[in-house]
Amino acid sequence: MTKTTDPDELRVKPHTKVRLRDWDTAWAGTKELRHLRGDKLKQEAHEILQRNLKRLSDAQDLLWASDKYALLFVLQGMDAAGKDGLIKHVMSGVNPQGCEVSSFKRPTDEDLQHSFLWRYTRRLPARGRIGIFNRSYYEDVLVVRVHPEWLEKQHLKPSHSLWRERYDDINNLERHLTQNRTVIRKFFLHVSRKEQKRRLLERLDNPQKHWKFSESDLAERAYWNDYVDAFEDALSATSTRHAPWYIIPADNKWVARALVSEILADAICDLKLKFPEPTQEQLAAIRKARRVLES
Repeated sequence: MTKTTDPDELRVKPHTKVRLRDWDTAWAGTKELRHLRGDKLKQEAHEILQRNLKRLSDAQDLLWASDKYALLFVLQGMDAAGKDGLIKHVMSGVNPQGCEVSSFKRPTDEDLQHSFLWRYTRRLPARGRIGIFNRSYYEDVLVVRVHPEWLEKQHLKPSHSLWRERYDDINNLERHLTQNRTVIRKFFLHVSRKEQKRRLLERLDNPQKHWKFSESDLAERAYWNDYVDAFEDALSATSTRHAPWYIIPADNKWVARALVSEILADAICDLKLKFPEPTQEQLAAIRKARRVLES
C-alpha cells in the first residue's frame, strides 16, 4: 500500500525548538507524490485518503467494541488552513455514533468564571469514542497571547510566566489523559501566507463561499507574525512523547487530508486491539438464539 510518508518526518520531537520557516507548507510526502502536480497529485492523494478511510473505519470498530481507549484528535491552524474541510473528508468514513466534533469559539461569561481548561474538559471523549477538537485549549496560548487584552475578563495580566504556566497545565492535562487511556494526536495545519491569501480571495470571488468569509479573517491576517511566534512556542513546549504535535503541510488540501488520515489510522492500529471474547453466558445465549431462529 502506498503511504504518504513516514509520520516521524512530520512529528515535532520533544524538547526541540520549532521554526516554522524550516517546514515546507507545500511538501507532498513520498517520492511518488513529490513529482506529481495539480490534478494528478490531487487524484493520488485522494486515492490514498480513501484507503486510509477504510483502515480508519475498521480501526474505529475495534475502538468501539473493545471499550478500552479513547482517541482525542486536536486540530489547529491559521484561518483558511483547511480545518473544516479536513474534518469533513477525513471523518467521512467513520460511524458518527462513535465520533463527536467540538468547535470552540470565544468563551462565554460562564467559561470565563472557570479555569481556561474547564470548557474543553467537558467535551473530552469517553472510552470507545473519537473526539475531534476543531480548535482547542491551545487557543488560550495562541489567540489569547496575540490578543492579551482578552485576559482582562479573567482578571489576569499577560506575562512570560503566565504562558509557561499554561503550557505546564496543558502538558499535565495531556499526561493525565494518556495515563487514563486517551490517545492524543495533535495536528498543526501549516499553510503559507500566500496560500491563505488565495483562499480568502476565493471566498470573495465565489458566491457559494461568501458565507465562509468573516471580516475577522482579514483583521487576524494582520497579526500573522505574532501568530507564527505563538505557534512556534506552543509547539515547542507541548509536543511530548505521549501527546505529539504533527506539522502538516497544508498548501495542498488533499495531501494534508491523506497525511492526517494515515496518522489517525496508525494511532488506533498501533493499540493492537481485538474484538472482545464472548463469555460462556454469551455463548450459551448465542446458541439458544440460533436454535430459536432456525426452528
